[in-house]
Amino acid sequence: MTHAQPEPTAGEPTAAAEFVVTNPHGLHARPAARLVEEARRYDATVLLREVDSGTGPVPASSLSRVATLAAGQGARLEVSASGPQAQQAVDAVVALAGESFGEAGVPAAPPPTVQPTGGPLPASPGIAIGPVVKLEEAPPELPEGAAGDPATEREQLESAVSAARDELHRVRARAAREVGEQEARIFDAQLALLDDPDVRADVDAALGAGASAARAWDSALRLVAETWERLPDPYLQARAADVRAVGRLVLRHLLGTAAATVTGSGILVAEDLTPAEVAGLDAAAVRGIVLAGGSPTGHAAILARARGLPAVVAAGAAVRSLVAGTTLALDGTTGEVEVHPSPDVVRRLEERAAAERTRAETALAAARAPAVTSDGTEVLVGANLGSVADATAAGAAGADVAGLVRTEFLYLGRDEAPSVEEQVETYRALARELGGRRLTLRTLDVGGDKPLPYAPQPAEDNPFLGVRGLRLALAERRLLHDQLEAVAVVARETPISLMFPMVSTVDELAEARELVEKAFDGAEPEAFEVGIMVEVPAAALKTASFAPHVDFLSIGTNDLTQYALAAERGNPAVAGIGDALDPGVLRLVHEVCHGAGDALVAVCGELAADPAAVPLLVALGVRELSAAPGAVPVVKEAVRRSRATDPDLVRRCLTATGPAEVRAILSGH
Repeated sequence: MTHAQPEPTAGEPTAAAEFVVTNPHGLHARPAARLVEEARRYDATVLLREVDSGTGPVPASSLSRVATLAAGQGARLEVSASGPQAQQAVDAVVALAGESFGEAGVPAAPPPTVQPTGGPLPASPGIAIGPVVKLEEAPPELPEGAAGDPATEREQLESAVSAARDELHRVRARAAREVGEQEARIFDAQLALLDDPDVRADVDAALGAGASAARAWDSALRLVAETWERLPDPYLQARAADVRAVGRLVLRHLLGTAAATVTGSGILVAEDLTPAEVAGLDAAAVRGIVLAGGSPTGHAAILARARGLPAVVAAGAAVRSLVAGTTLALDGTTGEVEVHPSPDVVRRLEERAAAERTRAETALAAARAPAVTSDGTEVLVGANLGSVADATAAGAAGADVAGLVRTEFLYLGRDEAPSVEEQVETYRALARELGGRRLTLRTLDVGGDKPLPYAPQPAEDNPFLGVRGLRLALAERRLLHDQLEAVAVVARETPISLMFPMVSTVDELAEARELVEKAFDGAEPEAFEVGIMVEVPAAALKTASFAPHVDFLSIGTNDLTQYALAAERGNPAVAGIGDALDPGVLRLVHEVCHGAGDALVAVCGELAADPAAVPLLVALGVRELSAAPGAVPVVKEAVRRSRATDPDLVRRCLTATGPAEVRAILSGH
């Protein structure tokens, strides 16, 4: 990619560090935009380089250049900086990487499983039948005549960029309200492109050479989009649509053309849709979406899933010729698209849709009721929380408890630790949103892979096996002391369970319990509980040694799986090995349940959200499952279809040869 400005030259870097990209889809638009935003905050020239390939360095202030690193999950990046705030900038970027650039604890909505055979691809589950409707928009016509004075052209462009920025902020705010803050961050990448220094340099060069504002902007954005489309990662290739969306938005304001509109109600058919267009759709009128192009990993598909709009993408150029009013049927789960569907097809899809609605309605209607197995055992179903907004969603979904509160959301992305008062107010807010139901507060879980600038640790060759979790908390006593003090205040007002992460030995648990006793002055409330996360295989195998010292044990299947199978969950090369349904991992879960005695056993890893796995976990002896708030109703329904005593299921799964056989057993159960 060529640019009008040279690579930054600001002298030798005075600060540098390395980090690993842990985001499931790599450094794609949303996390990259968060990185760019952070880099721009400091009086420093910040550069990024891909360590293993040697790609770069590129300026961290430019989203268009950061994307060219094509940094996927597991990529090692070096961040370096020079200037007055070089060290602060490097520390901030590394800390941000530690929380996955704002996506930590957020279950990435995985793209639907697709076959590499071409044809329509499923993008958002659900069934829709109705007439074709079109998005009506006049394409921008670039001026052919001579450009005006460069200063005038530049002024007109700045006005259009400002108007586009205001519109994106409005759309972002609406998306945050309707589909959540995480998905609203899609628009942060587009906002970052508006002020991208490399894009602006190309535009300025074109204006200086006599181009009109419209042609200068169009050529600069086309260059970025084409560069992104040549990136090797399909997920990153799909982000080129965001670049083109920004290009069209500014041109619309610059040329005075009208925004796209949908007339009538039915199935929206288009070549592709921008995130803003999807966010602005009237869900009462648009029943589903069929795109000629697009990708299941594109932002249009992501927002369609978030809004619950059935969608199929990559349907081919033929769908563009469908006239408005043509009857269309689609299944966003299978990718099926039928033009002029026969009565039999309509009946089959309607029956499938009715069954899906019934299942969802049944689960939601019963979400506030206890989850009791078919043989009479109650299982608590809780929610994993990473914010007060999550607590609101959990309460609405019928969560019995907060099975995991990731308290590190209070610590990451800042220059100093939260005060005791700030922690108290946050924990109280969580309790209010959950109506006083029990909160399981995990103590600060950071370390080499999630560093804190105000608690620096030496660099580690393998941070997943180093000073993290409880190990770091015991090393940084001031942080743990303040957190326990805040917990002691709130535990006198509402039921609190305190959970220590990454526990390996009984001695470190005993040391932590002594600190708890000091925080409570030896007078712990009756409703207060203490437990540990079981993430280390050795801890699972000696559960009986921990049981006398805890009220509960919560199995973190994500970490337990990566340690048991020696397959780092941030490394895509071994992603296929790290399966929580591996019989070896299931045997560790069995050992925890067997050795727990009277202590309750919970599962708070991703396995708890898998309805197919719920009957096995319950049969193994798990009595609390904690998942993302939206999964609570479905998990409760799965519990009701389970049996607390099912020795045959347990035996068959524990003696299976691998996770594929376990899944087959569960599928036929």
